[in-house]
Amino acid sequence: MKNKLLPIFITSVFIIIFIFFYKGLQNSNIYTPKTKINNKIPIFNGKLFYEKKIIHSSELFKLEKYYLLNIWSSWCVPCRQEHPLLMNLAQSKSIELIGMNYKDTKINAKFFLAELGNPYKKIIFDDKGIKAIEWGAYGVPESFLIKDGIIIKRYIGPLNKKLFNEINFLIK
Repeated sequence: MKNKLLPIFITSVFIIIFIFFYKGLQNSNIYTPKTKINNKIPIFNGKLFYEKKIIHSSELFKLEKYYLLNIWSSWCVPCRQEHPLLMNLAQSKSIELIGMNYKDTKINAKFFLAELGNPYKKIIFDDKGIKAIEWGAYGVPESFLIKDGIIIKRYIGPLNKKLFNEINFLIK
């Protein structure tokens, strides 16, 4: 009798474990941070990319103007995909693009911009990724639409044509 109960017991345990794992796969707990909109921009000092100068956030983001802060890296494939849209957006007189180069080397970033063009009015060099964390970013690319020092909209991931049209609609 004991010999027959042992295989049944082991089989039952495996079935129960399988059911728990199967249910766990169906429950997606992907973490997405809360989108902080209608919050003031973080106050910070940052190193400018091309100039050996520290700049305060109040010097970058003036009132009465739209800005798009785009966090990017040369090693980021989606950053490459969204770059033509940023180049297009940079031609608009209604918005100014500010770049934040995230955990990158200056040499690689300069090659990236030389190859694809530079859509940014100013670039903050964030080699350690600390400034991006202050903004609440957790990856690249990530963009923040700003007006009057307030974050109006946050875009996680690469910009696409639909988001490009949304930005153009919001800034008009």
